[in-house]
Amino acid sequence: MKAESYVDLRVKEVRKSNDLIQRSRFKLSLQQQRVMLYLISKIDYNDDEFKEYEFNIPEFCRVCGIPIGSNYVDLKAAIKDISDKSMWAYISEDTETLLRWIEKPYINKDCGTIRIRLDRDMKPFLLELKSHYTSYELIYTLMFSSKYAIRLYEVCRSYLYDKRGSFRHRYEINELRQVLDCEMYTDFRDFRRRVLDVAVKDINENSDMLVSYNKLTKGRQVIGIEFSISTKPTMDLVRLQDRIHKELGTDQITLWDMLTEKEKE
Repeated sequence: MKAESYVDLRVKEVRKSNDLIQRSRFKLSLQQQRVMLYLISKIDYNDDEFKEYEFNIPEFCRVCGIPIGSNYVDLKAAIKDISDKSMWAYISEDTETLLRWIEKPYINKDCGTIRIRLDRDMKPFLLELKSHYTSYELIYTLMFSSKYAIRLYEVCRSYLYDKRGSFRHRYEINELRQVLDCEMYTDFRDFRRRVLDVAVKDINENSDMLVSYNKLTKGRQVIGIEFSISTKPTMDLVRLQDRIHKELGTDQITLWDMLTEKEKE
């Protein structure tokens, strides 16, 4: 079977249940989130059980635009940290439980490959999803510079029910801090500068969505945020994917390269 190109791997689908996105609370770094999204993009969503998912370390680095160098050590450390972390997630309307992302990793240093088995309790959130789930292409998270951008992107996409239109969603300010794992920024000016503005800029420049927000106030106090969310036009997305592929490195021509000059206008 012909090996998949970097271009093909970057546009693989990431699919998660909305409960996992909207109601779970987890602490993963930017690198750790990239590992998990890449891993989730390898899932066959029609499976009824998790398999052992395998990927090549140099391939992962090239797909995600990470310098190869010493990344065996960095990636090994990231996977250990992911394995050691658990998160609270709702398994029913009134019941939460602790979930782990990874059940068992296997690393072959000589071959440069990693095999990972996901925690079986993650099945309701990642397998056989027929409704109430969110999907997007991996490529739209690869250029993010902030861990908050990935979380905000997923949350906003989970509320964009009709990709042809736009949507608004409100968050109480403390709830938003919890969702984005940035409760240390208790002063709104710091929260806005270090989290919100960085994440929104990342999303607008490097993803398929456009996001803006307004402050909701009570007197002089900011009590919430209202997000406005929409999807970019198709040709903008083709152009964006071409830019990302070329910035990260590509091993084949992109869809943009195939278009005629007239179609690009």
